[in-house]
Amino acid sequence: MDLRLAPSVGTGRVVHARHAPLAHRFVYPLAFVRVPLSAWAGLRVPLLGVDRANVFSLRRADHGARDGSDPARWLKAILQARGLAAAADGEVVLQTFPRLFGYVFNPVSFWFCHDAPGRLRAVIAEVNNTFGEHHAYVVAHPDARPITAADEFEVAKAFHVSPFFPVAGSYRFRFVLSEARSTVCIDYEEDGRPMLSTRLSAPLEPLTGRALGRWLLRFPAMTVGVMWRIHVQAFQLWRKRAPFFRKPEPPLERIS
Repeated sequence: MDLRLAPSVGTGRVVHARHAPLAHRFVYPLAFVRVPLSAWAGLRVPLLGVDRANVFSLRRADHGARDGSDPARWLKAILQARGLAAAADGEVVLQTFPRLFGYVFNPVSFWFCHDAPGRLRAVIAEVNNTFGEHHAYVVAHPDARPITAADEFEVAKAFHVSPFFPVAGSYRFRFVLSEARSTVCIDYEEDGRPMLSTRLSAPLEPLTGRALGRWLLRFPAMTVGVMWRIHVQAFQLWRKRAPFFRKPEPPLERIS
């Protein structure tokens, strides 16, 4: 079964490897959902609520314009403004952490935008920091041709995430999506020097109540744990005397 365009659950791990100015690495288990935008209104899965309370929940107000409006309008405006709407005219799949017992913090969510035959044409990486700020990076070929697993995309860093890195340099994105696995590679560089490598990878299975039940047994406090682990790792970097950068004002444009 090809799960790239179907409601699914990914259970895998995230790897962070800092290369400079000091070495620091950690690996954590994680789980996420992948939900086609067209399926939101009719999605009926035990333990999962869409814009309503449940053990797991997806809420429109956690994404896009953040006002509870349909994310499809936000996505359409972004794609049209960048000349991608004609190419990315098919299914859009959100990969994200859902709320768990009402709480979530998503360091980054991904909107995978496909054409009508199902080929990936653009990705919108929706980044959140712990100060309640948001920024979206649009990743696509200039001519909007299909994105393959071999393609790398460089985008300038425009948004403060960690106090241990400045708002400088660039990210390199790579997306490796198969019928039953999702892998996202993000490399941060300054002046061509590798600074940080991040890998989010997980095999996929259909989004069912049974899959969510296994998630609950394995990671009952995962979403709270995301925020806890961010602060634990920040403390570790502080102890290692990593350089510290004060948070600048957020960029005027929320999309780049």
